Amino acid sequence: MISGAFGVALKEVDRTRFHHAEHETVRTFWQQTLAHVPSAYGKLVYLASLRNPDTGRYEHFGLAGDPDGEANRALRGSHELIFQDWVSYSLEQKKTDVELYISTIEQVDRADLIDAWLRLTPYKNLVPAAIQGPERQKHISDFEAILGLLMNVYGVASPDPIS
Repeated sequence: MISGAFGVALKEVDRTRFHHAEHETVRTFWQQTLAHVPSAYGKLVYLASLRNPDTGRYEHFGLAGDPDGEANRALRGSHELIFQDWVSYSLEQKKTDVELYISTIEQVDRADLIDAWLRLTPYKNLVPAAIQGPERQKHISDFEAILGLLMNVYGVASPDPIS
């Protein structure tokens, strides 16, 4: 039986190996999950939907049972990284990406979708909590400009306040 400082050091090495393997498992799982979402905007929608509005923590059924918070950190990091990429896109790239996202939504009238976005402003909830100031405002103003263009594309006159 191993005892003393050497035994403690071996346990720490085992714990470090376990945490590294656990981190790699979370990262691999997450990369595979996001690979199925074709647009950056769709990834933002998906990631934001995993954020608990009461706690700000990210929760995913496939990564449940994570006492160390590794899944929360991985999801938060992914959300921030994808948002940073999204903000760096040109307005034209963003519009193309949003149109790709719209094309993946089935059984929804496009005009109704744009009308709902205008009324409900869900794009404001896609910003990670750590992003503040100019980047947050740039996202909102760019998305509102895209909505203005999409209103013309899909024939939406103005948001219907009653719907």
